[in-house]
Amino acid sequence: MELPKSASRPLFRVIVPAFPEVNIFTWAAKKTTPLGPITVATAASSVWGWQVEVIDENNYCGPLDAAGLPDHEKLQKENPASVVGFYCGLSSTIDRVFELARFYHERGTFNLAGSWHAHYLPEESLKRDIDMVIHGDADDAIRQILSRISERKPFADVPGISFMENGLYRRNPPQMLEIDLNSLPSPNFGLLRYPKKLKTYPINRIRGCDMNCEFCSVKGKPRWAEPERLFETVSWLVDTRGADYFFIVDDRLEENIGGTIRFFEMVAEKYGRSLGFTVQIRLESAKNQVFLEAMDKAGVKIVCVGFESPIDEDLRAMQKGYLSKNMVEWSRILRRYFKVHGMFIFGYPHKKKVTELSVEEMIKRFKKFIHEAQISTIQILHPGPGVGSDLRDRLEREGRLFPLDVVPWSNYDGSYVCFTPDNMTLAELQETPIKIMKWFYSSLSFFRIPLRTLSFPAHYLIKGWRHWYYGWWSDLVKYGGHLLIKQWLKGQKQDQFLTRIKKYSKEKKSSPGNFPIIGG
Repeated sequence: MELPKSASRPLFRVIVPAFPEVNIFTWAAKKTTPLGPITVATAASSVWGWQVEVIDENNYCGPLDAAGLPDHEKLQKENPASVVGFYCGLSSTIDRVFELARFYHERGTFNLAGSWHAHYLPEESLKRDIDMVIHGDADDAIRQILSRISERKPFADVPGISFMENGLYRRNPPQMLEIDLNSLPSPNFGLLRYPKKLKTYPINRIRGCDMNCEFCSVKGKPRWAEPERLFETVSWLVDTRGADYFFIVDDRLEENIGGTIRFFEMVAEKYGRSLGFTVQIRLESAKNQVFLEAMDKAGVKIVCVGFESPIDEDLRAMQKGYLSKNMVEWSRILRRYFKVHGMFIFGYPHKKKVTELSVEEMIKRFKKFIHEAQISTIQILHPGPGVGSDLRDRLEREGRLFPLDVVPWSNYDGSYVCFTPDNMTLAELQETPIKIMKWFYSSLSFFRIPLRTLSFPAHYLIKGWRHWYYGWWSDLVKYGGHLLIKQWLKGQKQDQFLTRIKKYSKEKKSSPGNFPIIGG
């Protein structure tokens, strides 16, 4: 492999690629940033002689090009990067990654890619102007790579990387010892260049998940840092950046529940409820009152819960590990303490036809459950056959995935149908999730906001501040969600999308031998 030329004080630029269109994550992305790129950049900043910066295209206020995206031509003129690292955590942004990789390669940079999409499809990246893929934890690998570039040494013994050598694909074995998460430095958000706003600070102490949900790409034995280490990070961000709101990005906060409770006890002891947290937990966590009270006392405001579906047949197919019997009860317990953000998947493809439910009946069950469970906010997405997931492998074997020239990676954000359904039409699967979202995020919320404001004195005296505030906040968020959905639908071209996939399905059905059976 040809080594890049190293400047006297070279720059390593990490890029978080822009979403291809407005989606359900757009609003949140404008006030935060992914933790992974910041963590990698922080590790890289310890390598002597290197400058490091992060460009988050979804949270950016620097120079723009004609398309309204970050102007990388100007960025290169201001401070040219020698090495560029691309965050490939979302398949929907991978086309933007390849576009930028081509741009930077033409200017002589050495391009790296990491996170889930590149990890599972490294050869795809290496064929699209990426020089090296980093697999797994990149904290040590990035330091070794940048040091080798400075010293003009080869990468032959760097563990956990893929690259092309003499035209052949090569993948080095992973490192033998896992990274000690307690030894990692606190994330340096000062490396984020041109941020528009950084209101919510992402933090974590747990990596990996062993639940093996069929639709999920996150695999591996969970491991964690000590709670004191995460508390040090929070305190450091409060003291140095005035941070007061955090998103703990651990997939399952309750994985090491004793350590998590200890962390929140330390927060409550020092800060009381003056800080705010959003967390992700399993629904069964509602059974642990000690855990809930510890989070409440420390200022946890929102819990994000992957309900996925109120239909037992879906839950079995997903390998969620629970059924709908206790879901309403558990959700209501969580609602006594927190706002609950419910994450759902509509139209999950079963391994075999196990239900005769009509689409209308499925919609009724979703609406009934959301109402009875008293969920604060919702997101309902299409089943996403993400790279590396067992679901994608199954749909590939069944020949149900649409090829990428029909449904490209840019449509893999949960907003579009990516496979042929077996219990509803393409139009029903494409349109139903947004119908349920429009029902929940109603425009009527706009009219309830002033009414709740006027009723505040009486409501406060009868039911208290917390009850009034939740209702007022809920209507405000629902109306904001209504506006976002309008913007979302305006940017989507659902009619064109449905026409394209219907045409493909019809042609495939009439002449199956001429079409590939896999999605890539």
